[in-house]
Amino acid sequence: MSFRRLGLLPVLMVALASLALYRHSDWLSRLVLLGPATSGAATPGLPDPALTPGATNPDVTQGNIDQTICVRGWTRTVRPPEEYTERLKREQISAYGYADQRLREYEEDHLIPLELGGAQTDPRNLWPEPHIVPGGWGSFVKDRLENALNIMVCERRITLAAARQAIARNWITAYRQVFPRNVSQ
Repeated sequence: MSFRRLGLLPVLMVALASLALYRHSDWLSRLVLLGPATSGAATPGLPDPALTPGATNPDVTQGNIDQTICVRGWTRTVRPPEEYTERLKREQISAYGYADQRLREYEEDHLIPLELGGAQTDPRNLWPEPHIVPGGWGSFVKDRLENALNIMVCERRITLAAARQAIARNWITAYRQVFPRNVSQ
């Protein structure tokens, strides 16, 4: 009986990716040399850096991660209200010039996620991230990266600053570095 037929293939893939992460924990140091952020207009799935350069929460530092981002459930205490993000999403969909204006097709996402101490309500850190984009780099894929980077920071395998820089500069490149064997795009 195969792993696929038992429904264990996704579990096996995550286990292998985790092992690869652990064995290659210095991957992030290479990202600093990539150069400027890629324009969102040129790469589907990335925000436009002129509109969404990213911003951090000054209350989260490397020195206090054990009291902030590494505490289970901490992001719920800082998440902005849905009324705020829905209003901002509507405004930013227009600013980004998206043809599809349906709110349900986007997640108002933090470029630097709350899991890495991203600014909660700063419009420079929020953008209407499409759920589905050419190449498969939609919002659900980025969520996986956010969780992996949080674990890596909390386990002291990378610094908070390095994780923030990598995801803000080009989250797709960061994803490919974190999950090199799990990328079909």
